[in-house]
Amino acid sequence: MTERSQFRLLLERRFAPFFGVQFLGALNDNVFKQALVILLAYQTARYTTLSSDVLQNVAQALFILPFFLFSATAGQLADKYEKSRLISVTVAIELAVMLLGAAGFFMHNLTLLLAALFLGGAQSALFGPVKYAILPQHLKETELVGGNGLVETGTSVAILLGMVIGGWMASQAGWGVTAIALTTVAISAAGLLLSRFIPLAPAADPELRINWNVVSETWRNLRFLRENRTVFLSVLGISWFWFYGAMLVTQFPNLSRNVLVGDEHVVTLLLVVFSVGIGAGSLLCERLSGHKIEIGLVPFGSIGLTVFAADLFFALPGHLRDAPVALGEFVRDAGHWRILGDLLLIGVFGGFYIVPLYALIQSRSDVRHRSRVIAGNNILNALFMVAAALLAIALFHAGLTIPQLFLVTALLNAAVAVYIYTLVPEFLMRFLVWLLIHSVYRLEKSGLENIPDEGPAVLACNHVSYVDALIIAAACRRPIRFVMDHRIFKVPVLNFVFRTGRAIPIASAREDPQLLERAYDEIASALEAGDLIGIFPEGRITDTGELYPFRSGIQRMIDRTPVPVVPMALRGLWGSFFSRRGGAAMTRPFRRGVFSKIALVAAGALPAQQVTSEGLQQSVLALRGEWR
Repeated sequence: MTERSQFRLLLERRFAPFFGVQFLGALNDNVFKQALVILLAYQTARYTTLSSDVLQNVAQALFILPFFLFSATAGQLADKYEKSRLISVTVAIELAVMLLGAAGFFMHNLTLLLAALFLGGAQSALFGPVKYAILPQHLKETELVGGNGLVETGTSVAILLGMVIGGWMASQAGWGVTAIALTTVAISAAGLLLSRFIPLAPAADPELRINWNVVSETWRNLRFLRENRTVFLSVLGISWFWFYGAMLVTQFPNLSRNVLVGDEHVVTLLLVVFSVGIGAGSLLCERLSGHKIEIGLVPFGSIGLTVFAADLFFALPGHLRDAPVALGEFVRDAGHWRILGDLLLIGVFGGFYIVPLYALIQSRSDVRHRSRVIAGNNILNALFMVAAALLAIALFHAGLTIPQLFLVTALLNAAVAVYIYTLVPEFLMRFLVWLLIHSVYRLEKSGLENIPDEGPAVLACNHVSYVDALIIAAACRRPIRFVMDHRIFKVPVLNFVFRTGRAIPIASAREDPQLLERAYDEIASALEAGDLIGIFPEGRITDTGELYPFRSGIQRMIDRTPVPVVPMALRGLWGSFFSRRGGAAMTRPFRRGVFSKIALVAAGALPAQQVTSEGLQQSVLALRGEWR
């Protein structure tokens, strides 16, 4: 299968100008916000009598609140109008907001600065639905993970640069405030110019009548989310991630000043390390997912988010100081490396968690109101982030410290993850499949482009082990409903995966004729619905390493529902832990070691009228070759 690097998108007009605009927008937001945060954390008395702990969370709430207030309208606008023009309009609004912020910096006026922060949140709320809804219009489904990974990475790099630039300028006496004002206005102007090069993205629903009632339209957006249960629960997962991130990142300035006793540059270092982690995790998603939307990475990400946030709690008390610490001294202390490592890995696993969820929403939401689905996502994100700010304030008033807040967040994350994966077992099932492929085996793929991108087909493969179906499911971009022996279907642990993947158990006419007929009826219904059906025509797992004669069931399936048949072959599984070589399967662990090399190959689809059991067996045997 030809799979090109995601980085090629950066050279193509359908992606590059949009990427540049969103990069500059994220850069500008963070130059402004980081400068403001540093000034409020280290020069609080110059602006207000409020405590810095409360002020940091008030500022966070002010930036997030507009997402709740304006996202419903933004989603309608993004569905009704051409999207490249909308992007230009939102960047022009950003320029006006930065001019207001510049005035606030020059005048040392907290009211103007907080107003600019609030209006910047409003501009971001308008941009959000367009940002994520335009990607499926310009990218193929196989490019969505890579495209989203680049967007999240670009955002992380922009955050990193913005924090460095904003934090450095804010720490400069005299000319720093002037530099912040001029820089934010210049970045907005550059983004406005670049937005003119974004290709047209036609309106999804040009006849839509705008409902300006925020309350009723917000409720309507939430109803759109609930039309697809998986999309809705994915949105809840994304919103939880923003809650989690807000609980951690908002505390970084005071973590540095009050807990680690670091200067302004230590704050920047903490945020830079976290952003680098997010970017690295987002880019790795493309490789780990195999150029498809691999939701199995989501549970993997949630595990890391809990483990390393909890470890951060245990790491912090051992490295507290009484005297202020400069950046160089902070980095030279090896005890601080564990703290930085935890922040880096929280970011990496956050990338694993968030990128597949965004791609899943984009691919499974209705095209006609995709922007409003994303707007609904932004509304819930806003609610969760405001809730995070309010909870943080309440916990501080209750006497918790920042490290204790991190531990509470880690434990809450574990509870939420278990709850979501109980509601949507597909996430956990895909995780188990992904874990198998990336821990026990190294899988090579060839010819999988012969599997049709849409419409019904039967995939016919040799049967070597108990995990054949899992390996094929992990390798293929489309969901597959496997037909399997009812005894294998009932194997503990694997049964959970098979049931979640809607496998179809089957028995021989001698064992259970009623189950046999139900299986054929379900196969016919699935093919008529346009699904892929996976079968093992031998009807049993080999105990010799060679193919058993293909049974006549394949002929009965395609006679009833004529669809193309794709021959496939697994190589290298014979002799593995899950095969029957030398006796019963799953009785001799690690006899092949870990990361054993295996392969899955496919040939061109055969028309239904050309398929026979004998001919299909020869095709599969030729694909397998001598490598069993």
